[in-house]
Amino acid sequence: MTTEKQPYGTVLIKASKIVDFLSESKNPQPLNMIAKETEMTSPTTLKILDTLVLIGYVKKDSDTKKFSLGPALIRYANQYLANLDLIKISYPYLKHLQDQFDETVHLGMLEGDKVMYVNKLETKKTITCTNSRIGISTPLYSSAMGKSLLAEYRGSDLKTYLDQIELRSFTSNTITDKDVLMKEVIEAQKKGYAFDDEENENEVFCIGSSLVLDGEIYGAFSISVPKYRITEESKKEFAREVLETKKNILAELQQMKNFM
Repeated sequence: MTTEKQPYGTVLIKASKIVDFLSESKNPQPLNMIAKETEMTSPTTLKILDTLVLIGYVKKDSDTKKFSLGPALIRYANQYLANLDLIKISYPYLKHLQDQFDETVHLGMLEGDKVMYVNKLETKKTITCTNSRIGISTPLYSSAMGKSLLAEYRGSDLKTYLDQIELRSFTSNTITDKDVLMKEVIEAQKKGYAFDDEENENEVFCIGSSLVLDGEIYGAFSISVPKYRITEESKKEFAREVLETKKNILAELQQMKNFM
């Protein structure tokens, strides 16, 4: 009889929870909030935070006493992103998509039950339409990239996700009914892309598609547009170009696999 292997150094897991929480927070956070969200006591949280500050993973504002991510993590993040084949391979096609419409284009990767932004091509227009940034994560159920990834889940995987996830509202349009979400996922499976109609951010409409090859999930991408610029005709045009971009990126990924 085999026993499940236990992780070594549980303090590292606790530190990871703190870093994850701070990475998803737009503003510096106080000790009590960090302790609450990571489900740890304040003394334990403070000890770990002090160590993370010491090595530069976290920084502490001397005036407000609040914590945020430190500069040391940037070095590792930049190196990781620089080595991602998906970013390199997809960039010319995402840039072409961005140039076609001059709208914001994102590339994301699956990270647990979220999608993490790993690249962002900004619109050149004066008014930007999204507060997203590289390194943050959004739930699968509330984003176009996320729903397109859910459309790749099969059988028990999708059921497990739906059973475990809590559908929290980010806007008045966020889907909080699991039956409605399931219908959207099924629709995305048929079409090859998914919509986010002001579900993750007000006034922002997104069209996203997954990047899956031979059963392996590489990630997803999307184009984000201010809602006032969306018409039924433009939806069709965006969808056509998203599917074309998907086809081209997958062809490049296939070629890369053939040479490996």
